[in-house]
Amino acid sequence: MGRLAPSPTGVLHLGNARSFLIAWLSIRQQGGRILLRIEDLDGPRVRKGATEAAIEDLQWLGLDWDGEVLIQSHFRERHDQALEDLVSRGLAYPCTCTRSEIESAASAPHESNLPSSETVYPGTCRDRWSSVEEARRVSGREAAIRLRLEGSPIPFEDRFRGSEPGHLEGDFVLRKRDGTPSYQLAVVADDAADGITEVIRADDLIPSTPRQLLLYRLFGWQPPSFAHLPLLVGPDGLRLAKRHGDTSLAHYRSQGVTPDEVVGTLASLSGLVGPGLKRMPEDLIDDFDLGRIGKDPLIWDGTRQVPGRD
Repeated sequence: MGRLAPSPTGVLHLGNARSFLIAWLSIRQQGGRILLRIEDLDGPRVRKGATEAAIEDLQWLGLDWDGEVLIQSHFRERHDQALEDLVSRGLAYPCTCTRSEIESAASAPHESNLPSSETVYPGTCRDRWSSVEEARRVSGREAAIRLRLEGSPIPFEDRFRGSEPGHLEGDFVLRKRDGTPSYQLAVVADDAADGITEVIRADDLIPSTPRQLLLYRLFGWQPPSFAHLPLLVGPDGLRLAKRHGDTSLAHYRSQGVTPDEVVGTLASLSGLVGPGLKRMPEDLIDDFDLGRIGKDPLIWDGTRQVPGRD
């Protein structure tokens, strides 16, 4: 059982399409089922119409799914119950620190295995409050909930990359100060409830995997297998963004590019077919092999044309 899990915070671009294509091919080749879950918990960043646009883009690409579309925010009770379980066992605690306070406290130089964009929480509130109510009353602020990390890293075997050290640093957020479940908590609760057995995604999410594996362990749930693929990047080595031009699927559709041209190009870049071939997803199922995908990031130069275009 696999899943496609777009977030309606923007339009789907070539990088999203490539990750979804590989995830879809792997499950379909195994004769498995694949779900579509719209991960819409990042409220302030959710764009009006983005859910409908994502569904339309996936249908246009030829990536289907089984069952009804799942909306993550509809399962808040599930997320809240999972959080309460951790809190009741003393595994999570309230935190009233602001972002600036965390960054200030963590500003001293130290070694970290997390991305440079991520600040390691220094543990300021670890034993500060006895309850969420006390934290709110004394601080005058709403409290986030963080997981209390104890012990060692959680190494894991990545189906694509091999052995990963599974570094864990800093008590991470389970519920935001506005009451919204964090990505880490929600995705584990939902994947477990939905019976997901395989997750294929881009390698910028590797730091999330040991956190999610820890949550699976604490809940006593069976985790899925994980495979992390190289990102589709620009010539500067950075993930595709506006600075690299418009790489949204909507843009290519508006230019008259066909889905078999886009899929063929992404399959070629991934090492699944030769260059210049038009393919739809179902054409790639029988010969799909995760091992044929290269280990290096895929470079999109911003001027590359899809098959059949001059």
